Amino acid sequence: MAESDLLDPYEKLVRVELLGRAVEVPENNRLLRCFQFLSLETISYGDFCWNGDCTNCQFWFHDEGQSEAQDRTALACRFDVRAGLVVTRLSPHIVIEGVNKKK
Repeated sequence: MAESDLLDPYEKLVRVELLGRAVEVPENNRLLRCFQFLSLETISYGDFCWNGDCTNCQFWFHDEGQSEAQDRTALACRFDVRAGLVVTRLSPHIVIEGVNKKK
């Protein structure tokens, strides 16, 4: 599967904080696709419906400059990535190599 088959068109990578780590992911894409960009196998073969029904891709986040006390939840399959996003917690179903899974 080619990267171009998975991702919506993008011109640049944007910086987000993922569980305390700075990562760069493609703009103009859903967050779950960005997780797939970071960890192709674990996300591709994960237990996700990709349409918001299963809630297995739930995550907790706030924007840069806010505190964890202001965290909200969303579904990564329905959430458009943006620069300055701070992801503080992931559903146990989301496994990303090098972030919450050792390589």
